[in-house]
Amino acid sequence: MVFNTGAALLDAIVLSVVSRDKEGTYGYRITQEVREAIDISESTLYPVLRRLQRDECLEVYDMEYGGRNRRYYKVTPKGAAQLMLYRNEWKRYSGKISAILQEV
Repeated sequence: MVFNTGAALLDAIVLSVVSRDKEGTYGYRITQEVREAIDISESTLYPVLRRLQRDECLEVYDMEYGGRNRRYYKVTPKGAAQLMLYRNEWKRYSGKISAILQEV
């Protein structure tokens, strides 16, 4: 993609992906779903997950899967509120950009 992805947009995408599963989802799955929208490496994604956890937008828990621990992420109420703000901002922003970029 030729357009840069800023931190806020990346946060919005990650929160949206994690919010799809009310019980939480794990890092590899998050990476795969985010990659459907943007090209991102795990080395970029995991700091985003840690920042969202630090900002109390995500909670983290470990669960055994196949004899190994798997780290799961779940959106908190604060994260859900932040996601709603991001979604509203995105609607306004993308609408304005689309209007400018449309051919006449």
